[in-house]
Amino acid sequence: MQSPKSILLHLDGSARTAERIQLARQLAETFDAEVTGLPCTLSALMRYPFSIEAAAEVVAIMQEIDKAAHEKMQTTFTAHSAGSQRMHWAEPESDGPWGFARRALYADLMVLGQRDRNDPMDGELPGDFLPSTLVQSGRPALVLPYAGPVGPIGRNVLVAWKETRESARAVTAALPWLRKAARVHAVAYGESAEASLERLQGYLRLQGIQDTTLHPGGSKDEDVGNKLLSLAADLGSDLLVMGCYGHSRAREWVLGGATLSILQWMTLPVLMSH
Repeated sequence: MQSPKSILLHLDGSARTAERIQLARQLAETFDAEVTGLPCTLSALMRYPFSIEAAAEVVAIMQEIDKAAHEKMQTTFTAHSAGSQRMHWAEPESDGPWGFARRALYADLMVLGQRDRNDPMDGELPGDFLPSTLVQSGRPALVLPYAGPVGPIGRNVLVAWKETRESARAVTAALPWLRKAARVHAVAYGESAEASLERLQGYLRLQGIQDTTLHPGGSKDEDVGNKLLSLAADLGSDLLVMGCYGHSRAREWVLGGATLSILQWMTLPVLMSH
């Protein structure tokens, strides 16, 4: 895969938005890419639906809340873009979070943030925004954790391998990082873990990645999410690459066990693809 040239950056009012902007700018400079910063939140009227039937004065207040939030996001984006010609502000979609996945169809990569239920602005987005965007867009996303510092990404990469299309897409999306990495590790779980890792190693060698350290995780594929985070910590990895598994059922998103664990407890940036 060629380096990403079009990056869609999610903007909201959360505490980590500034770090997402800074990272997106670094990616733009590293990969000679363009970044579109897209504000995406629920309107105040949707967060407080009682106000729809309230007095006109209350509705006006809700509109002022939205205006202030919009201005804050734009100010933050401008400040942390620092005049970069690669960073472009976009006006929000009329259908809010549901339009973000549609815009992602025109991007090579999304930059998103892990949900932080303790953030005062958590209610700005539907609870399933992150998984639904990943699944609906079909585009790879670099997801940043809400806790801990985010330093340089891609020097020490851990690939969580599974013989599925989701995992294969994630690896393909990660090739620009893997080619630049100082260390590349790959782990797999299950009965055929060792054999599948050897096949992956051969594929990566053809892609110019000569030294991949293999970590067969054993025949049991239980509690994979926690195992991955533990291994990433042991290896000092700064990026985890994995497939995103999930589907919609009865208007709810049903995620695979490892995907759900990582999205809840991630401790490092994760490159995911559905």
